[in-house]
Amino acid sequence: MEELGRFIGYLPQDVELFAGTVSENISHFGKEPDPADIVAAARLAGIHDMVLRLPNGYDTMIGESGRRLSGGQRQRIALARAVFGLPSLVVLDEPNSNLDAEGDKALGEAIKALKQMGKTVIVMAHRPSAIAAVDKLIMLRDGQIELYGDKDEVLQKVVERLGGGPAQARIETGT
Repeated sequence: MEELGRFIGYLPQDVELFAGTVSENISHFGKEPDPADIVAAARLAGIHDMVLRLPNGYDTMIGESGRRLSGGQRQRIALARAVFGLPSLVVLDEPNSNLDAEGDKALGEAIKALKQMGKTVIVMAHRPSAIAAVDKLIMLRDGQIELYGDKDEVLQKVVERLGGGPAQARIETGT
């Protein structure tokens, strides 16, 4: 199972960080991780500058469950952990539930960058801004696929069902 973990990055809806440093949490507490890989993951997640502002930068102890950090900081560090080592598949479950506008923007840029690298990114979200960077969209109802296709086409169908028009679909996703 550990070998499979190198190929799959996961950001859970309920972020759990561990007592240790920011670096340790990003690198999955790996044995002698390359600091350049940790910084690369932080940059990809858009948190490098945020980490540098912490009292001890990457060596800042975050406490059990990351209690010394805000919810948005925890979520962004968990995003860096999910992309650490550039896994082939990155699964993001409600990745922006605690993010402010800056974090939301960084998330979108990370998704775009991962796609440009040829990585597969799966985003499960309720907030429309989380899907702005995706290509395909599946809408589920009661665990069953109700709609699937290009994001803009699916969103247009949803808006039409709700009685809206094309402009509303663009507004909802930030496009």
